Amino acid sequence: MATTLFTQNIIACIWDFDKTLIPEYMQSPLFRRYGINEPNFWNETNNLVSHYHKRGYQLSGEIAYLNHLLTHVLAGQMAGLNNRVLRACGADIEFYPGMPSFFDRSRTFVREKPEHAKHEITLEHYIVSTGLAEMIRGSAAAAGVDGIWGCEFVENPLQPGFLQQKELELSAESEIAQIGMVIDNTTKTRAIFEINKGTNKNPSIDVNANIKPEDRRIPLQNMIYIADGPSDIPSFSVVKSGGGKAYAVYNPDSTAEFEQNDRLRHVGRIDHYGPADYGEKSQTSRWLRLQIHKICDRIVADREAAVAQRVSRPPRHLSNAPDSPTHSVTTAKPPFQTSFMDESAG
Repeated sequence: MATTLFTQNIIACIWDFDKTLIPEYMQSPLFRRYGINEPNFWNETNNLVSHYHKRGYQLSGEIAYLNHLLTHVLAGQMAGLNNRVLRACGADIEFYPGMPSFFDRSRTFVREKPEHAKHEITLEHYIVSTGLAEMIRGSAAAAGVDGIWGCEFVENPLQPGFLQQKELELSAESEIAQIGMVIDNTTKTRAIFEINKGTNKNPSIDVNANIKPEDRRIPLQNMIYIADGPSDIPSFSVVKSGGGKAYAVYNPDSTAEFEQNDRLRHVGRIDHYGPADYGEKSQTSRWLRLQIHKICDRIVADREAAVAQRVSRPPRHLSNAPDSPTHSVTTAKPPFQTSFMDESAG
């Protein structure tokens, strides 16, 4: 029996992290823990590429800050830094107003109208960040989201010949030693397609596989991407070109960030923008609620139209009365079924 992979009644809000959910960079608590001068760290990071180029090395700017963190560990300035410490520092991350409670509160938006609830529409939240995944997992946001993408570090890297050796239990505290995963502003789009195709829920689905739009778990048009500015243009473009919504936020205290988002909207990079305030009556919260309702309305319309196209009309009862026009009596239509698992039966 032919069927689709997914029912496509899921909406996804995909969030950047730094300057979107929080007013500072997430590494700030980490720098405070070790007494690292934060402006100096970022200044050095921003100059790594040019300095290494002068020495004949090519360095990817996207991993420069990860390498510089490892250099601080090797130099002893961040001795003992491991994934456990990163997660502990994540607990000190402070959020913009209304976050992270917005995650749970917004899930009720899809149940506010009976017709939306009838179709069992759900809302999921994902964080896709160029920051550190372990810090996000340790933050107050972790419990409210359905998935996290971020940069990862490896402790105790496997040594040459490890395939021929039995793995030993390591009980001593270790340090981060290698980069395990890099998420940059371009590869963020891969995470979007993993959410789109359902790779994150079903690992047997390869993100590079050719999957028909109707078989994808969360269509791009069911997505809203929320971030803070120009560095997220690749992700804004992917979601927006697929029929989804792109929303930019700014620090309410920053005129420069406001003007930056206004330019993004003027050139069509985003659909709208607002302050990074997620309180119940804030402009941003109201806009997101409105768009979620609009997506719900479209899902309902699409699903009911699909039923109308696929389900044939029942047979009519013909009158046998002589010398009279044919009369027909139609049976009552059954109520719409919310489950699409058996729509080909009968």
